[in-house]
Amino acid sequence: MKLAADENFDNRILRGLLRRQPDLDVIRILDTVVAGADDPAVLAWAAREGRILLTHDERTISLCLRAN
Repeated sequence: MKLAADENFDNRILRGLLRRQPDLDVIRILDTVVAGADDPAVLAWAAREGRILLTHDERTISLCLRAN
């Protein structure tokens, strides 16, 4: 499973996940070419990369999903 942690994702949770499973394939959006991009661009990038997006941004992400 490939994951991507959105810019607003709680880093404490991310650190906890990595402590429990150090080989977890997760990348922070802050470390990618879409850092600072709007939600539709981040979602499109995650889809192209085959990554599940971890986010706390329920309001705007769900709006993006409904638009598609």
